[in-house]
Amino acid sequence: MQADLVITHIDPLAEINFVDGIEYTISSGNLIKTDTLLSDSPEMLAQKQLNAYNARDIEAFLEPYAEDVKVYEFPNKLTMEGKEAMRKAYSGMFEKVTNLHCELVNRIVQGNTVIDQESVTGFGEDKFEAIAVYKVKDGKIAEVYFLR
Repeated sequence: MQADLVITHIDPLAEINFVDGIEYTISSGNLIKTDTLLSDSPEMLAQKQLNAYNARDIEAFLEPYAEDVKVYEFPNKLTMEGKEAMRKAYSGMFEKVTNLHCELVNRIVQGNTVIDQESVTGFGEDKFEAIAVYKVKDGKIAEVYFLR
């Protein structure tokens, strides 16, 4: 007899979000690697990096980005290029700014572009408003434009 089954590296009884840890699915006798079923939507990529930013988790923060990501000050001033440049800039910030937090105020998704209106705290006394535009290519965030 054939059965449907999932294989996970997370204990589903201990972790409510165990579905994030599903690595393989067996359906109708076929072994399927889970990451080949559905890729993350542009909105999900933007949300993953925002969640990791607020958790100050540098590895999770960088995961949605392309290796050759380009970061711009709007409209076209290149400020950073590549994941390693982001790692240096953000890991230092995550360590130094202990009360860092970005609140999503509004989000617009149009095809492979996500536009987030954000309220950021942790840099001095006042919060500031910012706009981040994420452009997704080949399942990763390839370009980011910041407007403050």
